[in-house]
Amino acid sequence: MDMVIKLGTSSAVVIFTKSSCCISYSIETLIRSFGANPTIYELDTHPNGKQMEKALMELGCQPTPAIIIGKELVGGANEIMSLNVRGKLKQLLIRANAIWV
Repeated sequence: MDMVIKLGTSSAVVIFTKSSCCISYSIETLIRSFGANPTIYELDTHPNGKQMEKALMELGCQPTPAIIIGKELVGGANEIMSLNVRGKLKQLLIRANAIWV
């Protein structure tokens, strides 16, 4: 779990995903559309992917996608889409210094 937390705080936006997950790709594309440059960890290709996936589950998150913004676990695709629909995703990215306006 420490590894996931450490990696999650290494960048303003971190996405834990799997290379074959189309939902993860959509979330990454959405976040990039605001001008953010997320750090992506593909659990199915990362040497410690299985351990990271287990740690994400222990944190109460479905393994993919799991999104950390501003050193805080936001959740998965549903949470990101909900924030976007409510107009709050952009503000969250600004507060995390992931984008500048």
